[in-house]
Amino acid sequence: MTKDQLFQRIVGILHDTFDIDPARVTPASRLGEDLDIDSIDAVDLIVQLKPLLGGNLKPEAFRSVRTVQDVVDALHAMMHAGDGSAAVG
Repeated sequence: MTKDQLFQRIVGILHDTFDIDPARVTPASRLGEDLDIDSIDAVDLIVQLKPLLGGNLKPEAFRSVRTVQDVVDALHAMMHAGDGSAAVG
């Protein structure tokens, strides 16, 4: 999955789960300040992202995320880490 595909999936999750207008979501959108995602919402977001990684999501990788692009980058890195059997995006 490419970073653009990941971004589009995240936009969909933010819309479906938190009723955030997709027009408000850009790669530079800050989760807290721009999208009103608090710490409880962040946990819900991680739960929603887990299926993208087949359950191999590492919550500690999200401690430093501040923007939507940070989430995309963290997910992309997890998808392509490991034993090399991950699909090439």
